[in-house]
Amino acid sequence: MSIIIKFFVAPSHEAAAAVVDGGPDRAFESLEYGNFDAEEALIEWESIFTGRSFEELVGADEPEAVADPADWEGPMVFAASEALRDALAAADHSRLAEVSRLWIQKRAADGEVFDQEIATRILTDLARLARGIDGREHRLYCWMA
Repeated sequence: MSIIIKFFVAPSHEAAAAVVDGGPDRAFESLEYGNFDAEEALIEWESIFTGRSFEELVGADEPEAVADPADWEGPMVFAASEALRDALAAADHSRLAEVSRLWIQKRAADGEVFDQEIATRILTDLARLARGIDGREHRLYCWMA
């Protein structure tokens, strides 16, 4: 579980990886959340949006680690897939609410409880970030500490 989670948009993996130690705040606009497994959430959200299985996405190394410590202790940066970015950008409010509801159900099966309003807000905020990319060669990233 990640204590601090920040989603941000960067022009390249190198630019995103450069903020691994201190976080993206000084370099990029970011959205901050906490207390959920963001790596797993990225996989589950993509699975819900695209219909690809969790196992298939893990097998495809999604989300892509662009900066991680050798011992998996400390801050990390992951790149959300282009498929997830595009799905978020294309989703309307009802689709985002539906995906958040399905995600909450998945988490509940593992004994985790999430508020529907908060889950929908997270996806709505991410959709706003994804829409802001709009054709640029930028990607959506997740920094976790």
